[in-house]
Amino acid sequence: MRELVLSCSEDRAEALSDILLELGVLSVSVEDADSGTEREMPLFGEPGGEPDVQAWHHNRVVALLPDDIEPETLLEALKLQSGEDYAASAVLRDVADTDWVRLTQSQFAPISITDQIWIVPSWHRENPEVPSADGQGNPILIELDPGLAFGTGSHPTTHLCAQWLAASLQPQQTVLDYGCGSGILAIIAAKLGAREVVGVDIDEQAVQSTEYNAQNNGVQVTACLPDGLRAGTFDVVVANILSNPLKVLAPMLCARVAPAGRLILSGVLERQAQEVAAAYAPWIDMSVWRSHEGWVCLAGTRKQT
Repeated sequence: MRELVLSCSEDRAEALSDILLELGVLSVSVEDADSGTEREMPLFGEPGGEPDVQAWHHNRVVALLPDDIEPETLLEALKLQSGEDYAASAVLRDVADTDWVRLTQSQFAPISITDQIWIVPSWHRENPEVPSADGQGNPILIELDPGLAFGTGSHPTTHLCAQWLAASLQPQQTVLDYGCGSGILAIIAAKLGAREVVGVDIDEQAVQSTEYNAQNNGVQVTACLPDGLRAGTFDVVVANILSNPLKVLAPMLCARVAPAGRLILSGVLERQAQEVAAAYAPWIDMSVWRSHEGWVCLAGTRKQT
């Protein structure tokens, strides 16, 4: 595969890109021709950039060519379309063949949340670094591929909530995962022996992802939008969202915790822990259970009366 590199001024880059796409190139990218020099210009809020700087003064427009387009033919057509001759400054260069699927997959390795719980992309099923499940829940392997999954288990807040579940969830308890995303925490709860697990999210795609991932991992999780949540309370309520929505949701989430039940919150930075705990204080006393990389997990128990 080959790409054609053309030089142009800032006022021509967009029009040149559009013409190249109309002429059948596979893709077009625009680069700063002064990159790496003292004339390099940062854009869009990059350090040192001006707010009104939206284009480089000197541009390289890089067009990826399909096999059936010859550079000379493209340059002739470009001259006719644009009225400018780019042939003198054009540079043709080879692009190494790349297995993009394999390259993308290599960026997602198995994730060890605890010694007991692993998140494993499907292409790592036979990875020797991943322990084998013994059929008795030790360890717990959750198969989850990145994509439209709303999280792959790598974030510190997911680790914190999962670690709490591994340490404290009791078999046959009921669990509500509010803001379920890809369903990681709900699936972990089900694999740890929860009797009933419900995942709720405001995004329909997240609900579908949770249902798919639960089925793919052989567990039962009921996923729904907030309006579809059943009445009643749960032994454990987990909400891994962000501090502002957590504060707004405080009355509702506390009302969903059964007497003597546990409430687990994350998506909270260390500096936000006190204000989030204060929002829940009228119903449940929340305190920091554990912190990791600047994030905290808050835990509290609802009184029995």
